[in-house]
Formats: sequence, structure tokens, C-alpha cells
Amino acid sequence: MKRYLITFSYDGTNFYGFQKQKDFRSVQDEIEKVLSRINNKKVRICGSGRTDNKVHAINQKAHFDFSKEIELNKFKKAINSYLPKDIFIKELEEVDKSFHARFDVKKKKYLYILNTKEYNIFENNYVYQYNKDLNIIKMKEAIKLFEGKHDFKAFKSFENKNKDNIRTIFETKLLYNNGKIYITFIADGFLKYQVRNMIGVLIEIGQETEDCDIILSMLKTKNKLCSNIANPEGLYLEDVYY
Repeated sequence: MKRYLITFSYDGTNFYGFQKQKDFRSVQDEIEKVLSRINNKKVRICGSGRTDNKVHAINQKAHFDFSKEIELNKFKKAINSYLPKDIFIKELEEVDKSFHARFDVKKKKYLYILNTKEYNIFENNYVYQYNKDLNIIKMKEAIKLFEGKHDFKAFKSFENKNKDNIRTIFETKLLYNNGKIYITFIADGFLKYQVRNMIGVLIEIGQETEDCDIILSMLKTKNKLCSNIANPEGLYLEDVYY
């Protein structure tokens, strides 16, 4: 029995998130079905974390244990040949049996793309079609307030009952190019809906219905003073670091 680490991308449009769920299509279930078919017995994968309905991944990671002996390149090709076209295994490597794709994560990077120009029907599933101008200068000022170690309780989902809401955001970036805004966060982890809630606040600041101080107030009071949550379509899990 060997342990493997896979790096894979997926188009989240037609998935109800990464994690396996009854009666809904998930990325985890699709990969497990293929691995189990190749192995002739059940295989479970453990992802670096969950992504939600319609959220995409550029470099998601997961580990699994596998009993058959297959040369790595052939193994990777076999998996991709059976997977649906909206999932692709980019890398496959053998790792130590003590490795854990979730618990060994040091940092994660998320990317969000937002279109401020005319509606683009072909990008509808991949870029949030906000289609209005935003104050980029204010948004760039505001995003830096998220950096550091904070209690992000005010930015998580109501259904997230996790009592540990402390996360450290190491780096933020906001770039504007040809009508599109590219927002990135690198942190030691994220709470459910945290990224989309942070971007929702940035949009409020960009449309000048809120000031930058709302971020400081939410971090201090831990109260959801702004309930705007950004659409999932523009969100990507860009990378996972060990």
C-alpha cells in the first residue's frame, strides 16, 4: 500500500462543491469512482480542503492510499482517461505514509476575478459579472486591512460552527487590468465563505456605500456589519503550499 499526492484542477460550474454529498455531483466522488475502478476496490481521497458550489480550482491537492503497483506516468494517464472532462490530474507523486493533504497545509492561495465592464456571456461561469465601475484606489487601500492575524468570525458563514476563527493572512493583492479586477489572498487557512465575504465588503467599499473602516469594525466587534457576499463563479483555489 502506497500513499500518493495528486495536484488537480477542476471547473466547478457543474459541481456542488469538492466534498462528497448525497444526491449531488462532487469532485471528490468523481475522482474516488475512477481510483476505485482502477484499484478494483474502494479508494477514498482526502483533499487539502473544501471548495463550495461553482467554485473552481487551479491547483487543488489530495492524498490517497492505493494498493496496485502502477508506474506513475501510466497511472496518471489512466486516471485522466476515465475522469470527466471538467477534472484534470496535473501531477501525481508518491509521498510518505505520514503525509496528510489537509493537516500538513502551510498556506493556501485564492484568486477572485471580477468584470467591471460590459457583460460577457462566455465568461459568466468563470468571472463575476459585476459590470459596473468601482473605486479601485479605495479597494486597494481596504484590502491591506485584512493582512495579519485576526479573528474572522464576522466573515464566515452562519452555518460554520467552528469556534477557532483565528486566521493569518500573509499577503493580499488587487490588480486592475482591462476592466477586470484580480484579487488574491494567501493565508494559513480560510473559514467557510470567508473569501467571498471579504470580497463582498471590498465591493461595497469600491461602490462607495461603505468606508474602509467597516473592515476594522468587523474585525474588532466580530459582527457581520456587511452581509454582501460575492458570487462563487469568480473564485478559484489557486494553490496549496506544504
